[in-house]
Amino acid sequence: MMTRRTLFGGVLAGLGAFVATRFAEAPTARAAGTFEVEHTDAEWKKLLTPEQYHVLREEGTERPFTSPLNHEKRKGTFACAGCDLPLFDSDTKFESGTGWPSFWLPIKGSVIEISDNSFGMTRTAVECHRCGGHLGHVFDDGPKPTGLRYCMNGVALKFKPAAA
Repeated sequence: MMTRRTLFGGVLAGLGAFVATRFAEAPTARAAGTFEVEHTDAEWKKLLTPEQYHVLREEGTERPFTSPLNHEKRKGTFACAGCDLPLFDSDTKFESGTGWPSFWLPIKGSVIEISDNSFGMTRTAVECHRCGGHLGHVFDDGPKPTGLRYCMNGVALKFKPAAA
């Protein structure tokens, strides 16, 4: 059911995504040898779709409400689309109304949180621990028990259903 809150949140999220993708500062280059899984830009471009490359390697943002993972309700694991590292258990997924898959807790040791000072504000960016792929951001407006909202780009994730 579409409510004013959902509609307004979607409009704001869409505006934020537009601004993020149009006026973002260039990502900071990292030194080689930083991550367990590394590839050249040419190799990443062969391994990923253009949208995955934009999000994971260029710190882009997908349009809100476009990911099929928003509606994923099965038991399983959400893994990095770049290197297949398990990142989030389905038991920690919740509906945030923001238009991106949201979780209240990552799998221990799976992500790196770094300060992101782009757009004149301070946020906390979330990256894959294994390949350094940009996943999204974490905010302090999530549900209990952590109070956190890991707002992830669905294109940066892939879902692996639990074994039956």
